[in-house]
This record gives sequence, C-alpha cells and structure tokens, in this order.
Amino acid sequence: MYTPQKPLGQLLKEMELVTEGQIQEALAIQREKGGALGRILVDLGYVTEEEMLLALGAQVGMEVVNLDEVDVQRDVVSKVSPTMAKVYKIIPIKFENNCLTVAMADPLNVSVLDDLRFMLNCDVQGAVSNEDAVNKALERYYAGQTETVDDILKEMTDAAAATAGAPMTTGGGASGDGKKIFDIASLETMANQAPVIKLLNLILLQAIKDQASDIHFEPFETEFKVRYRVDGVLYEMMPPPLHLAIALISRIKVMSNLDISEVRLPQDGRIMLAIGGKPVDLRVSTLPTMFGESVVMRILDRSVVSLDIDNVGLREEDMGLVKRLIDLPNGIILVTGPTGSGKTTTLYSCLNYVNDIQWKIITTEDPVEYDLEGIIQCQINEEAGLTYAACLRAILRQDPDILLVGEIRDLETAEIAIEASLTGHMVFTTLHTNDAPSTITRLIDLGVETFLIAATLEAVIAQRLVRKICLKCKEQYEPPEEVLMEVELTQDDIQGKNFCEGRGCPACNNTGYKGRLALFEIMLCTTKIRELVMENASTDKLRMVAREQGMRTLRESGLLAIFDGITTIEEVVRETLAIT
Repeated sequence: MYTPQKPLGQLLKEMELVTEGQIQEALAIQREKGGALGRILVDLGYVTEEEMLLALGAQVGMEVVNLDEVDVQRDVVSKVSPTMAKVYKIIPIKFENNCLTVAMADPLNVSVLDDLRFMLNCDVQGAVSNEDAVNKALERYYAGQTETVDDILKEMTDAAAATAGAPMTTGGGASGDGKKIFDIASLETMANQAPVIKLLNLILLQAIKDQASDIHFEPFETEFKVRYRVDGVLYEMMPPPLHLAIALISRIKVMSNLDISEVRLPQDGRIMLAIGGKPVDLRVSTLPTMFGESVVMRILDRSVVSLDIDNVGLREEDMGLVKRLIDLPNGIILVTGPTGSGKTTTLYSCLNYVNDIQWKIITTEDPVEYDLEGIIQCQINEEAGLTYAACLRAILRQDPDILLVGEIRDLETAEIAIEASLTGHMVFTTLHTNDAPSTITRLIDLGVETFLIAATLEAVIAQRLVRKICLKCKEQYEPPEEVLMEVELTQDDIQGKNFCEGRGCPACNNTGYKGRLALFEIMLCTTKIRELVMENASTDKLRMVAREQGMRTLRESGLLAIFDGITTIEEVVRETLAIT
C-alpha cells in the first residue's frame, strides 16, 4: 500500500532542527526565487548538510551514506558505466545478493532506480548523499574513464544480432520498394534494448556538455548521421551503423510518447529529462524521408540560457534605451531577425525585467520554450483552432497589462496586437525581416494601415547572433588586407585597434569560438520616422533618417564587438550586411 511521504519541512520540525517561522521564511524565498526547500534552509544556516541528508533519508526511506568515508570496490564501480554514473549522478557503493546500492545526488528522483534496474538487469536500491559528495566521488572513481560511442556500438551490434529473428514483413505496398516494415512489438523490443538506451544517453550527455541547441538524427541510403548544433554551427558525431537507425529513432519516439508505428506522417513530441543532475526539456520533431524518419531534438536547457536583460549583449547606452522602452505604458516593441537569432531569449529577458506582482503578463507562443514563473503562458495549437488571433482575442478579456505575441504571421494577428496597444497594453512581438527599417515595409505588405503603425509602434529591434572568441585560447593577430576589405576598413581606420581570434583548444572543441553574442540594431519610432511611415516612405529613406537620428546598424554593432575583442571579422561578415 502506498504511504505518502511527509513534507520535508514537517520532518525537520519533528526532528527539532527548525522552527515553523524558519520553514515559512524558506517557503517565502522558494516562492519568490524557486529552488529546493532543503538547499534554501542550508543556505540560511538553519540546518547543516548532514542534518538535511538525514531528513531526506527519512523522507524517502533510504540510508544516508558519507561517500568520503566509503571505499568502493573496483568490481562494484565497474557495474555502472561512466556514462550512466554521470547522466544519473550516482555512485555504486555495494553489490550483495544481486542487489546494487547506489548513492544518489537526488534521492527524490526515483525514476533513476527504475532505469538502472532495467539496464543492469538486477535489483537496485538507493542511498542518500549530496551533490558535492557525488561529484567528488565521480572524479575519484571514474577519473579518466570515458565510454565512447565505439564501445556502445560494439555492444549494440551484439544485441542487434540477438534480435535479428524479430518478426518483420517485407513489402512496401504497391510500389514494391522492398523496405523492411517492423511490427510494433519488434520496434518496442529494439527501442528498449539497454545498449540503445546507453547510446542515446551518451549522445544527449555529449550534446548538453557541449551546450548544443539541437541534435539531428538523419538516415541516408548508405549511412546514418548524427549531428549537433553548437553556437549556430552543425558538427558531426561518430555515425552509428545504418542498421541501428530504426532502434535509435524508435527509442526517441517512445520517450516522447509518439506513435512508433506511424512512419508516414510528421510527429511532434516532448521529453522532460534530468541529465547530469540538470532538468532539460527536449522538443522532438520527426519527418518522413526517402530512407526513414529524420528526427531533430531541440534542447531547451535553462542552465545555459540567461534570461537576464543585463546579459543579452546590449551595450551600456543601448541597455538604458531598451529599459526605457520596456517601461512604457503602452505601444508595440518589435524584435526582428531570422530563425535562431535569439529573438525569444531577448523577449523573455524583457518580460523577466518587468515581471512583478503588480502586472498581469500573458504570452502566446508556438511553442512555449521556457516556463517563466509568475507569467501566464499560452501554447498555440492551430490544429485545434487555437491560432495567434483566436488566442489574442481571448487574452484581451483576461485583463492583461503586458502581452507577448510569439510572432506576427498575418494581418489578423497584427490588427489584434495593434488593438491591444491602442487600448492601453504593452505588446512585445516578433517578425521575420532582415533589418529594423524593412519591418515597416513588411507590416504594410501584410495590409496594416500606415496610420496604425505610426500610432502604435514604439521601436524595432533587429538582432543577429555571432560566435564569441574562446577566452581560453584567445590571442591577438593582424588581419590581412583582404579580410579588412570585407568590412570596408582601411589601415587608417584600424590605427590603435586590436584584433583577436581563437587559436583552438579542447575547451572550444578546437573551433576558436565558445558561446554567442547578440548584435542589435534599434530603430526608435521618433516623430520624423512616424511622419515617414505615414508618407509610405521607402525602406532606404527610413534607414537613412534612422541613422541620422543615431541608429547603429547591425554591421556597425558588429565592428564595435570586433574592436572590443569579443568576436571576429569573419563572424560579423557572415551574419550582417554592409549598409552604405
């Protein structure tokens, strides 16, 4: 019979370690800033790490172990591979009567024990430790040990041979193409093979360690590619054998609750994981191709993305300008740029800046990328009829102060966003254009009246992402003449300027780059700009006047970043256009 766990605060009070007032203080901090209650109490100095471990052990019915005092036998350590230990943040401590005891950094994550029982084919029980102790033990017992894709592939090849007799049919319908069509039982068997799970875990761990934004699984006629995108650039991992493509893709579909038997239609799903002790949200998209299903996993890792407006890359003078715009009582602020240029991160950072109990903030997004505490977020579902326009109409009846519209896709959405602005709301939204001035032309092309644009639009922020030079291998260099010509610089222009590049090192995978920086182009809708909009002036005219009034173009922002030694000429040339 299931016995509900006692709340941690109640246990601590029963152990006479904290008072009710201290619990309420910690709960108030948790509501405001988030985080684990136990960690907050330790940080406040009300309980020690050891006392907290005892309480956690009592809460989940596990023994408490001090890993500093435990000497684990080598044969016990070998029961768990380095990859599994690092992914699940565990240390095996003893193996008796076909039962493995593991010390856990997060004893409340009981699904870890279920995964280990399946993969190790033995009983597994947990013991309570803390994250620092587990990290030290991982260094002590698994130092220098790595499990490569090759190691797991050998294991998978053996396992695949064991299921070679799995039932399947050969057909392909009227086309007679001879493709293998596996039945559901076979697909489930392949997806649940321990080596398949280990390989996928290794791929995910490597991608998250390298701070990848996407992982691509791509079947071709003679090979199966796995690539991941880091700082906007795709890199290829060691490709698994082609015959393992179906097993890996089936495993991903099982994890994301997709129909594994449906291979003819695109599907979308979501996986919530804790990898390396960190919560990670994976968005999964499948696409039928000539040689199987192509799968892309978008990695949404909150620990990598900073949603603080002070960290998005705005220069000091631009920061003050954007903060003044955000504090306006009503109007529209448009952020523009291509897919993957960081528009959503910038908008989330703006919302975080104004996120206060006195404001009602509602967003409409497709999809909702990060959960923002204190903000109502609505997911668009066009198949069910929940379009941006339909969602916005409903939101305006929810008494909001600030709105975020994920994207203006059509005239109807644009008109409702304008209506919201005219009725006293602040609206943040995005549009796909090449630069700030061309946004006006795009809105007019959608059918928005010029007087409405002039009345509501407060500013357009165009942005691009460029890779930052790796700080570990950064060095100065003299750019050749032909490189300077690409950004229209002469020797006179660069007098007293320093140029840097990354030499390449293990920290940046020998690319010379680590992380990305946003370049901004901010066009304020001044009285003169509004007059030009009403006159339906050309984009070139709008750009000329905006620059006269102080707008810095994307290319000019890039040049400042180059002179600051943050990025390279090649990156700025790749992402921006020269405006004359």
